[in-house]
Amino acid sequence: MSLKIVHTADAPAAIGPYSQGVVANGFLFTAGQIAIDPASGQVVTGDVRVQTERVMTNLAAVLGTVNATWKDVAKTTIFLHDMNDFPAVNEVYGRALGDARPARSTVQVSALPRGVLVEIEAVVAIP
Repeated sequence: MSLKIVHTADAPAAIGPYSQGVVANGFLFTAGQIAIDPASGQVVTGDVRVQTERVMTNLAAVLGTVNATWKDVAKTTIFLHDMNDFPAVNEVYGRALGDARPARSTVQVSALPRGVLVEIEAVVAIP
């Protein structure tokens, strides 16, 4: 099995020893995306809704590296700093996905990189 690293300038560059995504055996495994504006490299200002919108935009850019859409996403994991933010995140997430319905797990964590409120990763079946 060979692995292929994917990269796009339309999502934040990796800020450590990892990749935006890795292709293996017909699947794309994304790194967790946080609310960083790829142009500035800074966390977007705003509440969890604003941050989730940026995360979904970043994830869509990584999906685009393999010509995938939300309908190709098999599984997502959402990491929340505060589970009370779930309804707001779920609303933005659902709007971004349209009628796609990947499997999903959501967990609360004590902290996320750069103090963000939400992080989302995906496993994608490459079309």
